[in-house]
Amino acid sequence: MHDITQLLQAAAQGDREAGDRVVTALYEDLRRQARRHLRQSGAMTLLDTTALVHEVWLRLADVQGRDFPDRRHFFAYAGRAMRTVVIDLVRARQADRRGGGQDLLTLNTAVVEQTPQAGDEVLQVHEALDELARWEPRLAQVVEMRYFAGLAERDIAEALGVTERTVQRDWQKARLFLAESLRG
Repeated sequence: MHDITQLLQAAAQGDREAGDRVVTALYEDLRRQARRHLRQSGAMTLLDTTALVHEVWLRLADVQGRDFPDRRHFFAYAGRAMRTVVIDLVRARQADRRGGGQDLLTLNTAVVEQTPQAGDEVLQVHEALDELARWEPRLAQVVEMRYFAGLAERDIAEALGVTERTVQRDWQKARLFLAESLRG
Protein backbone atom coordinates (compact mmCIF):
# COMPACT_ATOMS: atom_id res chain seq x y z
CA MET A 1 0.00 0.00 0.00
CA HIS A 2 2.83 2.39 0.89
CA ASP A 3 4.62 1.48 -2.36
CA ILE A 4 1.55 2.52 -4.38
CA THR A 5 1.49 5.89 -2.63
CA GLN A 6 5.17 6.43 -3.45
CA LEU A 7 4.60 5.42 -7.07
CA LEU A 8 1.61 7.79 -7.31
CA GLN A 9 3.72 10.64 -5.97
CA ALA A 10 6.54 9.84 -8.41
CA ALA A 11 4.04 9.72 -11.28
CA ALA A 12 2.72 13.14 -10.23
CA GLN A 13 6.28 14.45 -10.58
CA GLY A 14 6.35 13.25 -14.19
CA ASP A 15 7.90 9.79 -13.78
CA ARG A 16 6.15 7.92 -16.60
CA GLU A 17 7.59 4.56 -15.52
CA ALA A 18 6.12 5.02 -12.03
CA GLY A 19 2.72 5.69 -13.61
CA ASP A 20 2.98 2.52 -15.66
CA ARG A 21 3.91 0.55 -12.54
CA VAL A 22 0.86 1.94 -10.72
CA VAL A 23 -1.44 0.73 -13.46
CA THR A 24 0.27 -2.66 -13.55
CA ALA A 25 -0.12 -3.02 -9.78
CA LEU A 26 -3.74 -1.86 -9.77
CA TYR A 27 -4.83 -3.31 -13.12
CA GLU A 28 -7.13 -6.00 -11.70
CA ASP A 29 -8.76 -3.50 -9.36
CA LEU A 30 -9.34 -1.17 -12.32
CA ARG A 31 -10.85 -4.06 -14.28
CA ARG A 32 -13.29 -4.79 -11.42
CA GLN A 33 -14.24 -1.13 -11.34
CA ALA A 34 -14.70 -1.13 -15.13
CA ARG A 35 -16.90 -4.25 -15.00
CA ARG A 36 -19.15 -2.48 -12.49
CA HIS A 37 -19.46 0.56 -14.78
CA LEU A 38 -20.23 -1.54 -17.81
CA ARG A 39 -22.90 -3.53 -15.97
CA GLN A 40 -24.54 -0.28 -14.92
CA SER A 41 -24.50 1.23 -18.42
CA GLY A 42 -25.84 -1.84 -20.19
CA ALA A 43 -25.04 -2.52 -23.83
CA MET A 44 -25.02 1.15 -24.80
CA THR A 45 -21.24 1.62 -24.75
CA LEU A 46 -20.05 -1.29 -26.92
CA LEU A 47 -16.91 -1.38 -24.76
CA ASP A 48 -15.41 -4.31 -22.98
CA THR A 49 -13.67 -4.16 -19.62
CA THR A 50 -10.16 -4.05 -21.06
CA ALA A 51 -11.01 -1.27 -23.51
CA LEU A 52 -12.55 0.83 -20.74
CA VAL A 53 -9.51 0.37 -18.48
CA HIS A 54 -7.16 1.30 -21.32
CA GLU A 55 -9.24 4.36 -22.28
CA VAL A 56 -9.19 5.51 -18.66
CA TRP A 57 -5.45 4.92 -18.45
CA LEU A 58 -4.94 7.10 -21.52
CA ARG A 59 -6.95 9.85 -19.87
CA LEU A 60 -5.07 9.44 -16.59
CA ALA A 61 -1.72 9.49 -18.40
CA ASP A 62 -2.64 12.81 -20.04
CA VAL A 63 -3.23 14.48 -16.68
CA GLN A 64 0.03 16.29 -16.01
CA GLY A 65 0.84 17.17 -12.43
CA ARG A 66 -2.25 15.40 -11.05
CA ASP A 67 -1.49 14.45 -7.49
CA PHE A 68 -3.06 11.32 -6.06
CA PRO A 69 -2.03 11.26 -2.40
CA ASP A 70 -3.07 7.62 -2.04
CA ARG A 71 -4.79 4.66 -3.62
CA ARG A 72 -8.31 5.81 -2.63
CA HIS A 73 -7.89 9.17 -4.36
CA PHE A 74 -6.56 7.39 -7.44
CA PHE A 75 -9.60 5.11 -7.58
CA ALA A 76 -12.01 7.99 -6.97
CA TYR A 77 -10.48 9.85 -9.91
CA ALA A 78 -10.46 6.67 -12.03
CA GLY A 79 -14.15 6.21 -11.22
CA ARG A 80 -14.93 9.72 -12.44
CA ALA A 81 -12.87 9.10 -15.58
CA MET A 82 -14.76 5.85 -16.26
CA ARG A 83 -18.06 7.63 -15.79
CA THR A 84 -16.95 10.30 -18.28
CA VAL A 85 -15.84 7.70 -20.84
CA VAL A 86 -19.14 5.81 -20.55
CA ILE A 87 -21.23 8.98 -20.80
CA ASP A 88 -19.24 10.19 -23.83
CA LEU A 89 -19.77 6.86 -25.58
CA VAL A 90 -23.49 6.75 -24.76
CA ARG A 91 -23.93 10.28 -26.11
CA ALA A 92 -22.02 9.44 -29.28
CA ARG A 93 -24.02 6.26 -29.74
CA GLN A 94 -27.30 8.09 -29.28
CA ALA A 95 -26.23 10.78 -31.73
CA ASP A 96 -25.41 8.06 -34.28
CA ARG A 97 -28.68 6.28 -33.53
CA ARG A 98 -30.57 9.50 -34.16
CA GLY A 99 -28.88 10.05 -37.47
CA GLY A 100 -25.65 11.74 -36.46
CA GLY A 101 -26.75 15.05 -37.98
CA GLN A 102 -28.33 13.43 -41.05
CA ASP A 103 -31.94 14.03 -41.99
CA LEU A 104 -34.11 11.32 -40.43
CA LEU A 105 -36.83 9.79 -42.57
CA THR A 106 -39.12 7.39 -40.76
CA LEU A 107 -42.24 6.14 -42.47
CA ASN A 108 -43.37 4.04 -39.53
CA THR A 109 -43.50 5.91 -36.21
CA ALA A 110 -43.68 2.63 -34.29
CA VAL A 111 -40.01 2.03 -35.15
CA VAL A 112 -38.98 5.13 -33.21
CA GLU A 113 -41.02 4.07 -30.18
CA GLN A 114 -39.31 0.66 -30.09
CA THR A 115 -35.79 2.13 -29.72
CA PRO A 116 -34.13 0.90 -26.50
CA GLN A 117 -33.98 3.55 -23.78
CA ALA A 118 -31.00 2.25 -21.72
CA GLY A 119 -28.76 5.08 -22.95
CA ASP A 120 -31.40 7.62 -21.98
CA GLU A 121 -31.40 6.22 -18.46
CA VAL A 122 -27.60 6.44 -18.22
CA LEU A 123 -27.73 10.07 -19.37
CA GLN A 124 -30.54 10.86 -16.91
CA VAL A 125 -28.45 9.50 -14.04
CA HIS A 126 -25.46 11.51 -15.26
CA GLU A 127 -27.50 14.72 -15.51
CA ALA A 128 -29.05 14.15 -12.07
CA LEU A 129 -25.59 13.61 -10.60
CA ASP A 130 -24.35 16.81 -12.24
CA GLU A 131 -27.31 18.66 -10.74
CA LEU A 132 -26.52 17.15 -7.34
CA ALA A 133 -22.90 18.30 -7.70
CA ARG A 134 -24.08 21.88 -8.28
CA TRP A 135 -26.40 21.67 -5.27
CA GLU A 136 -24.14 19.75 -2.86
CA PRO A 137 -20.69 18.77 -4.21
CA ARG A 138 -19.76 16.46 -1.33
CA LEU A 139 -22.91 14.36 -1.85
CA ALA A 140 -21.96 13.93 -5.50
CA GLN A 141 -18.44 12.91 -4.47
CA VAL A 142 -19.88 10.28 -2.12
CA VAL A 143 -22.00 8.87 -4.95
CA GLU A 144 -19.04 8.79 -7.34
CA MET A 145 -16.76 7.17 -4.80
CA ARG A 146 -19.29 4.61 -3.59
CA TYR A 147 -21.32 3.82 -6.70
CA PHE A 148 -18.81 4.36 -9.48
CA ALA A 149 -15.46 3.70 -7.76
CA GLY A 150 -16.81 1.01 -5.40
CA LEU A 151 -15.06 2.40 -2.31
CA ALA A 152 -16.16 1.43 1.19
CA GLU A 153 -17.69 4.04 3.50
CA ARG A 154 -14.54 3.98 5.66
CA ASP A 155 -12.36 4.79 2.64
CA ILE A 156 -14.71 7.53 1.46
CA ALA A 157 -14.76 9.09 4.92
CA GLU A 158 -10.98 9.10 5.05
CA ALA A 159 -10.63 10.54 1.56
CA LEU A 160 -13.13 13.33 2.27
CA GLY A 161 -11.98 14.00 5.83
CA VAL A 162 -15.37 13.27 7.42
CA THR A 163 -16.77 10.54 9.66
CA GLU A 164 -18.29 7.30 8.39
CA ARG A 165 -21.65 8.39 9.81
CA THR A 166 -21.45 11.58 7.73
CA VAL A 167 -20.79 9.46 4.64
CA GLN A 168 -23.81 7.29 5.48
CA ARG A 169 -26.04 10.37 5.88
CA ASP A 170 -24.65 11.88 2.66
CA TRP A 171 -25.34 8.61 0.82
CA GLN A 172 -28.95 8.60 2.06
CA LYS A 173 -29.49 12.24 1.07
CA ALA A 174 -27.91 11.68 -2.33
CA ARG A 175 -30.04 8.60 -3.02
CA LEU A 176 -33.20 10.52 -2.13
CA PHE A 177 -32.20 13.45 -4.33
CA LEU A 178 -31.30 11.20 -7.29
CA ALA A 179 -34.49 9.13 -6.93
CA GLU A 180 -36.59 12.30 -6.93
CA SER A 181 -34.68 13.73 -9.90
CA LEU A 182 -35.11 10.55 -11.93
CA ARG A 183 -38.86 10.33 -11.21
CA GLY A 184 -39.81 13.56 -12.80
